[in-house]
Amino acid sequence: MRRIAPGRDELIAAIAEVFRAHGYAGASLSLITETTGLGKGSLYNFFPSGKDEMAAAVLAHIDRWFEDEVFSPLREVESPQEGIARMLAATDAYFHSGRRVCLVGAFALDDARDRFAAEIRSYFGRWVADLAGALRRAGREAADAGRLAEESVAGIQGALTLARAFDDPAVFSRAMTNIRARLDVGRA
Repeated sequence: MRRIAPGRDELIAAIAEVFRAHGYAGASLSLITETTGLGKGSLYNFFPSGKDEMAAAVLAHIDRWFEDEVFSPLREVESPQEGIARMLAATDAYFHSGRRVCLVGAFALDDARDRFAAEIRSYFGRWVADLAGALRRAGREAADAGRLAEESVAGIQGALTLARAFDDPAVFSRAMTNIRARLDVGRA
């Protein structure tokens, strides 16, 4: 039976899971071919520059999802509280309530950090800036909004790490409850 090649989005999602499981350095081409079901030649057809191009495509894919589901609602939803609630709900869903590693965060801690520094900085910087903007629109002073936004994003990332370290997603759920309370936003 002839195998049907995955679409680019499905391929990028599969490659992302290899990077999540093994990190950038540990994501060998053989692991990627095994996971995707594609040979090296087919992978190079999609990504002529190899693993760096694959990682860049994965980061761009994640960035688009976060722009649509997290950052944009913080900037564009009329009610800042609703935008913040949507951000929290989307974040919880994306990270499978603490069961999924933040790949951008993992790259920030990996040898890949220097290779993808601009993408990593942009992702976290926009998250903090857009959340701070929503908090300012909700009536917080600028300095307080910036500090609270930074604390919240750091809390989410730290909770993901602890949930993974303890193999207990409830750690993430408790942190999200605390962050909701600090941001003064109910569940979406």
